[in-house]
Amino acid sequence: MLNPARIRVLAIGKVRKGWVREGVETYRRRLPGLTLVELRDSTPEREAAAILAELRGDEQLVALSEEGLGLNSCQLADQLRHAGSQRLAFVIGGADGLSAALRQRAAWRLSLSPLTFPHDLARLLLLEQLYRAQSILQGGPYHRA
Repeated sequence: MLNPARIRVLAIGKVRKGWVREGVETYRRRLPGLTLVELRDSTPEREAAAILAELRGDEQLVALSEEGLGLNSCQLADQLRHAGSQRLAFVIGGADGLSAALRQRAAWRLSLSPLTFPHDLARLLLLEQLYRAQSILQGGPYHRA
C-alpha cells in the first residue's frame, strides 16, 4: 500500500503557470500527507547542495532523470509497493537537470518519459502518477488499463 505521508517531492523552482498549479493542488489533495518542498533555482551544484541539505537521513532518494527507469504506471505502482514503509524523496531538478553526483547518489532513478518536460510540468506528471499508483495498489477505479 502506498502511504503518501512517507513521500516527499523536492522540486527546484516554483510553479508559475496557474493551470499547472491547479493540477498540482488537485493531486496534493488526493494524496493527503504528501509533502512538496520547493527549492530555489541556481546552478546544478548549488541545487544539489540544497537538495542534500533538505534530504532526511531516513529517506531514499529517487531522482527524476531521462536515463532513469522507464516504467509504465503498473510497474511504478509495483516499485512503490516494494519500497514498503521506506520513506521516499522524489527529486525534480531545475532547467539544467540534476548534477551527476546527485543522480549517482540516488537509490533509483525514474524517467517519466523519453521526452523532456519543464520542471513544473514534470511535478504535475509525477503527482498524477503517484496518485495513479495509489489507485492501482488499492484496486480503485482511477486506473483503467
